[in-house]
Amino acid sequence: MTDSPYIIRNYQSADFDNYVFLYQEAERLEPLGRAVSPQAIAEYLVRPNYSPEQDLFIVERVGGIVGYMDMTPELDIGRVILDCWLSPEHRRRGLARKLLGYAMRRAEELGAGVAHVNIMEDNTVAGMVLSRLGFKCVRQFLEFRLDMDRLRWQEANQAAQECCHLGDGEETRLTRIQNRCFAGTWGYNPNTVATITYRTHLSHFSPEDVVLTGEGDKGTGYCWTEIASGKDEREGRIYMLGVDPDYRGVGMGRRLLLAGLARLRSNGISVAVLTVDSENEAACALYQSVGFEVRANSLWYEKAVTQAIGAS
Repeated sequence: MTDSPYIIRNYQSADFDNYVFLYQEAERLEPLGRAVSPQAIAEYLVRPNYSPEQDLFIVERVGGIVGYMDMTPELDIGRVILDCWLSPEHRRRGLARKLLGYAMRRAEELGAGVAHVNIMEDNTVAGMVLSRLGFKCVRQFLEFRLDMDRLRWQEANQAAQECCHLGDGEETRLTRIQNRCFAGTWGYNPNTVATITYRTHLSHFSPEDVVLTGEGDKGTGYCWTEIASGKDEREGRIYMLGVDPDYRGVGMGRRLLLAGLARLRSNGISVAVLTVDSENEAACALYQSVGFEVRANSLWYEKAVTQAIGAS
């Protein structure tokens, strides 16, 4: 028996409306650019290799849901990614630690070795909480921003003409290109055709969002763009940019990047953003060469699953 007014349990389908409300509240109070429409959240809950009834934990109190811990398994690289949020008035009550215990027991069941959490560098409170929970910062990523007015559009439009877009039924081709481009990259979980098919069938996706280069049937590189709505200024994102290792060093990355930016501009985007590992010096130099500037940093924290189990 417990006198605690809080119940931590697995998500159930009947929680959907309350979960959407909480998720929208999280974005309103602490905006991170999350997609918060009911449709976007419903699509997110059916992503491959994920079960909301097993991988999503909620904190319930009389009157509604006040917090959650969402866990994304990436078992090919032995990790889970955690995303936790609690309503401000329910913080400092030990709930984050309890949620972590639930998530880590699930991670152990799945055979994951480590848990990762990504936060913005200026979120010092979250950093302190993670440190108290035994997490250590292991990687820094840079958040780049480009005012599209600074771009040389003649070069960008020319690059777009030299590339093509993803065609119907080309999920296998895109999966092959992506995995070859990012093999061995820190934090990259190899994609499957099922994962790519899921992403290319989301409601906001268009095949023209993916720009490709190739030789015959072989893909040599790609640039995947995304459009984020619901902000004061429409913002587009370079979601992923990759070049086959055999074709690097000949300007293909720049051509794909410019073609992707041209795609964003055709949708009325005025600002482009992207995230890149700070240790990827070649990519950072490429982005800066076309005018991207660092606007913020994000940090990845890590904790061993067995260590987390023992501490919970």
